[in-house]
Amino acid sequence: MTTNNHQADDAKQKQAMSPEERQRQMEQQQKLIAQRSAAIKHKFVIISGKGGVGKTTVAVGLAAVLAAEGHSVGLLDTDITGPNVPLMIGLEGQRPRASESGDAILPVSTSSGIKVMSMGMLTQHKDTPVIWRGPLRGIAVRQLIADVEWGELDYLIVDLPPGTGDEPLTIAQSLPDVDGMIVVSTPQQASLDDCRKAINFTRQLDLEVLGVVENMSGFICPDCGKETPIFGKGGAEDMAKEMGVAFLGRLPLVPEVVQLTDQGVALTDPRMPAPIRQALENIAAQLPGQ
Repeated sequence: MTTNNHQADDAKQKQAMSPEERQRQMEQQQKLIAQRSAAIKHKFVIISGKGGVGKTTVAVGLAAVLAAEGHSVGLLDTDITGPNVPLMIGLEGQRPRASESGDAILPVSTSSGIKVMSMGMLTQHKDTPVIWRGPLRGIAVRQLIADVEWGELDYLIVDLPPGTGDEPLTIAQSLPDVDGMIVVSTPQQASLDDCRKAINFTRQLDLEVLGVVENMSGFICPDCGKETPIFGKGGAEDMAKEMGVAFLGRLPLVPEVVQLTDQGVALTDPRMPAPIRQALENIAAQLPGQ
């Protein structure tokens, strides 16, 4: 699984197998997933009902906070068609290596030690689209879980694509002992409605909802410091109470964050605005194992 074409061919080959062959291979793959997963103490998944709410920002930010606290952290980007983790974590253009035995992939590490794997590291070019139907994406996600040699980790953070489709379902059914899911929303009603679906999706799969994060909760002017609720404020907290789940906190909308994350600057970096860093630290403090 070293290139986009290789992975596509591999996935298509699996689809062409007989049902019996596919079942045997999935059972073997699940055993491998269980072995690798046993070395990871805590696993949580970042989900949202819709795109554009800053889910990857939360995933990358929490990984940075936990690593800064001295934890060993892995970050798995399962957005097959729109992987943004490599850009936001400063690893764009980096590619993973094969293990010495050749039967596993070694994740790419950041300067702070976060181990990262993303489909964006496997495509031939960052502008190369992945044009696969749902079943192929599900197979690819299973490969990303099974083939990556994470080693021993305190935390594995899984960044999902938007919605409740093939990738979230594959993660929920394949990755054992998940601590739970963190739901990310903006204060707008359209986002809140979709996040209710994400919460119900999680519950139907008998997984715990660890809580809700409200992103873009008030615009902070870089000149005067005044906060303006451009997209509203407090909607996600109200929704969390209504749905009977914890509210973990809110992240303000700060222009510098967009510029710095596009440059791969960690959200814990001193150049990041203090309100963002403090909010992420408060959210991370509520996670399992803290």
